[in-house]
Amino acid sequence: MSGLGKGITTASMGKLIQSRGFRITAIKIDPYLNVDAGTINPFEHGEIFVTEDGGEIDLDMGHYERFLDINLTKDHNITTGQIYGEVIRRERKGDYLGRTVQIIPHITDVIKDRIRRVAKESEVDICLVEIGGTVGDIESMPFLEAVRQLRLEEGQTNVLFVHVTLVPVLDVVGEQKTKPTQHSVRELRELGIIPDIIVCRAEKPLGEGTKRKISLFCNAPEGAVVSAPDVENIYRVPILLEEEGLGARLLERLGLCAKEKDLVEWEKIVNNMERASKAVKIAMVGKYVRIADTYLSINEALKHAAAWNDCKVEIDWIDAEAFEGSVEKLQELSIYNGILVPGGFGTRGVEGKIAAIDYARKNLIPFLGLCFGFQLAAVEFARNVVGLRRANSTEVDPKTPHAVIDLLPEQRKLKELGGTMRLGGHEVCITKGTRAFRIYGGKKVYERHRHRYEVNPRYIPKLSKAGLVFSGKSPDGRRMEILELPEHPFFLATQFHPEFKSRPGRPAPVFKAFLSAARRKS
Repeated sequence: MSGLGKGITTASMGKLIQSRGFRITAIKIDPYLNVDAGTINPFEHGEIFVTEDGGEIDLDMGHYERFLDINLTKDHNITTGQIYGEVIRRERKGDYLGRTVQIIPHITDVIKDRIRRVAKESEVDICLVEIGGTVGDIESMPFLEAVRQLRLEEGQTNVLFVHVTLVPVLDVVGEQKTKPTQHSVRELRELGIIPDIIVCRAEKPLGEGTKRKISLFCNAPEGAVVSAPDVENIYRVPILLEEEGLGARLLERLGLCAKEKDLVEWEKIVNNMERASKAVKIAMVGKYVRIADTYLSINEALKHAAAWNDCKVEIDWIDAEAFEGSVEKLQELSIYNGILVPGGFGTRGVEGKIAAIDYARKNLIPFLGLCFGFQLAAVEFARNVVGLRRANSTEVDPKTPHAVIDLLPEQRKLKELGGTMRLGGHEVCITKGTRAFRIYGGKKVYERHRHRYEVNPRYIPKLSKAGLVFSGKSPDGRRMEILELPEHPFFLATQFHPEFKSRPGRPAPVFKAFLSAARRKS
């Protein structure tokens, strides 16, 4: 089911295989009819992860990139919308002339072709394929059938099935219940899929009796029943799964010669993340605060940066609307070592975010703005420093007399929303002598974007004259990419999303600098 930990399990298995010297990639299958995740509300889906080539992808792709330290592409995400769209396109073109187009073989053939193509183009030894959703859901059926066929066509030793399942504990009896696992495995077997390995998610490690019961009723060797308990630090999961013998079993089942594993560097990273005792409190002032997964990559980037700065990060997600019209509520930000305003869309909570930015600027609290947070930092400065009282973004107020943030020119004639933003990796040129230059240590970087609006060029002279420094720009100098206040202890915002490229062993430079400033204030 959703939220069970399939993505982290997939990424962790990849880490175990990778630690033995094999090249690896990963594909995420999302059974929804959307072509991609770009138009899905974060409350429904969590974060929209952006790939280097501009794919708007399920958040599990972020886990893959962070755990495996690889860059994936939009082709590594397969959706029902993409598959059906391709089959319909082929039918209209006449590729199926004279034949009735059906789920089997036409839909399943396209699914298999896509998996094979991505695996081949990635030039890897092993390709992990995660199928989202729940066993038994009608929308997942074509994908399960496709991988059943894949195993038949590729051979028993070239494809293995790992089933991630829930082992709950009922409070009234206090014992681990295996019935959900038994039933989901039975559903799979009815579909022709026999799991080679069963990864059991539970609050605590599986008891020996529970393992034996699952082994017996699911017709799996005891060694193939793997315990995956809850952990505070998700980066410890590969280590726990290795202790369960999963790495060796995966290679044995695939008939590969086991190489000596090397998780030394990974263990160092995990230990660094867990050993720090000094706490740094960060206020995340956003719009989608009810679900932590909405800002997943930001949360992880903060953890990476905290480990690098030998501290632990405590994140409080605060609904921006709470600050609208409440000076008393705004004063609560004084207890934080740093304030972060993330990306987002729409009008709700905008004035609260601007109030939080104003508070950070005036009270010299380290501030980091991302995407929409960058745009609103420019709006706040225009209003409260330059004196343009009704300054705003045309996204928020189309009739504002001072459109400090306006729609990108190339966006004006677009009629479709899906996949039409400024997306993916773009070059950013950084001005020498600025804080951004010191952070990145160079003049050119490539960062990932996801936006439709930008700083209006007409207002740049006024903002710059008043002291706002645009230290990062597009190569043609037209688009503003980074802003900062030199006299502030740390006031910096980026139009791009540095969180998408942060890794456990290589924190995003912007986050590393932000946490360093926050640590000094703590």
